[in-house]
Amino acid sequence: MQPLLEHFGVAVGAITGGLAARGKRVDLFGVLVLALVAAFGGGTIRDVILGEHPIFWVRDGSFVITAAAAAIITFFIARVRDLPRNVLLIADALTLAFFTVLGAEKALAHSVAPQIVIAMGVNTGVAGGMCRDVLMSEIPLVFRREIHLYATASAIGAGCFVAMRHWLPGRTAALVAGTLVTLALRLAGIRWRLGLPEFDGPPKDVER
Repeated sequence: MQPLLEHFGVAVGAITGGLAARGKRVDLFGVLVLALVAAFGGGTIRDVILGEHPIFWVRDGSFVITAAAAAIITFFIARVRDLPRNVLLIADALTLAFFTVLGAEKALAHSVAPQIVIAMGVNTGVAGGMCRDVLMSEIPLVFRREIHLYATASAIGAGCFVAMRHWLPGRTAALVAGTLVTLALRLAGIRWRLGLPEFDGPPKDVER
């Protein structure tokens, strides 16, 4: 079950990389690079931090095939169909949800503290998209003012996963719950523009 989830997450992550290149006059090779970065960025950083070698996509080369195939399909579909902008946001939300729980579970297997498990889940969920956006010379989604409940949704979803793994014996239930919580919060943030309070500082005195 987990390998299927990992391949699905990698495929969706690669799709976000392909869609992000739309309208940027990037060729097929550039789309492949962005797709691989988006699909593998977070997991690579996670494995390096946790000291797991070889890195997951080096250990199992089928992940590269999955990401490349998803990117190529996205490239040719986007050339003939005008996909709405929301497609990228929804695909990115799915990537965030799947990578968050998969990253948290990988960290949990290394017997690290719960707060580190949550941090690794967030890192896996958001770092690939950050690297993708930086390569496109754009402000990463996680730092954009108009992007709502991104890393926050990931942190809460990872926390839900950790809590359920601690209190309940079932692994599958924790994976499903963590994924759904992250996805639901992210989509709710997009739909209703939910977010944390902004740090604007104290109000300035009005001159009289």
